[in-house]
Amino acid sequence: MILEVIATTLQDAIRAEAGGADRIELVADLQQGGLTPDVELLKRIRASVQIPVHVMIRPHARSFHMSEADIATMLGSIQSMERAGASALVLGVLTPDQRIERHHLNMLLAATSLPVTFHRAFDEIQEQEQALSMLLSYKQIHSVLTSGGASSALHAVEQIRRLTNFTRGTHVNILPGGGLTLDSLVSFVQATEVQSVHLGTAVREHGNVSGAVEEAKVRQARSSLDDWKV
Repeated sequence: MILEVIATTLQDAIRAEAGGADRIELVADLQQGGLTPDVELLKRIRASVQIPVHVMIRPHARSFHMSEADIATMLGSIQSMERAGASALVLGVLTPDQRIERHHLNMLLAATSLPVTFHRAFDEIQEQEQALSMLLSYKQIHSVLTSGGASSALHAVEQIRRLTNFTRGTHVNILPGGGLTLDSLVSFVQATEVQSVHLGTAVREHGNVSGAVEEAKVRQARSSLDDWKV
C-alpha cells in the first residue's frame, strides 16, 4: 500500500519520510491546488530524503487549459526538475471543453523520460472511463490522481472502485486524493480496493491546507494502512 504525502517545504518532506511515507508529491501554493515548486527546493529535498519525490508541473491555477506560452513554461520546468533529481512528474492538460488535450500531453511526455502522474485535471472530465482508456495508451503515465470527480474522494467511493477495477492488471495505478481523513482511511481503502493513497490536509496541523506536515499523523496513516494489510 503506497502512501504519498504532499510536501511544500523541506521540513514537510523530512517529516513525511520520518513518518513512513513511501513518496512525496512536491508542490507550491497548496492553497491553489498545487503549482510548480522552486527547483532549488527540490534540490534541497533530494539531498535530505531518500524516498522518491514526484514534482508538480503546473504554471497557474486559472484552469487546466494551457496556452502555447504555458506549455513552453511547462517544458522548461520539466527539464529543470528532471536535472534537479525529480523521481517523477505530476501534470495534466485539458481542452476548453474539459477533455484531455492530447497534442499538448504528447509534447510534455516527449520532453522527459520520467514516469508521470496525470493529476486532478482528471476530475473535470465527464467521461472518466473513456479518458482513462486514453491514458492507458501512454506507457509513461503510471498513476491517475483523482477524487472520482467529486469534491472529496469520500463522496465518490463507487466511482473510484470502478476506476480501480478498470485499471486492474495494467501499468496505471489509481491514486485517490482529496478529502481523505485519517479516520476514514481504512474503510475507504477497504471499500475501493485501491493500492495507494494521496494525503494532504489529513496529515497537516489542524487539518489545514496552510499547516505543516505532522510526522505523528503520517505515522498514524502508515500504521493504519499496514495494520489493515496484515
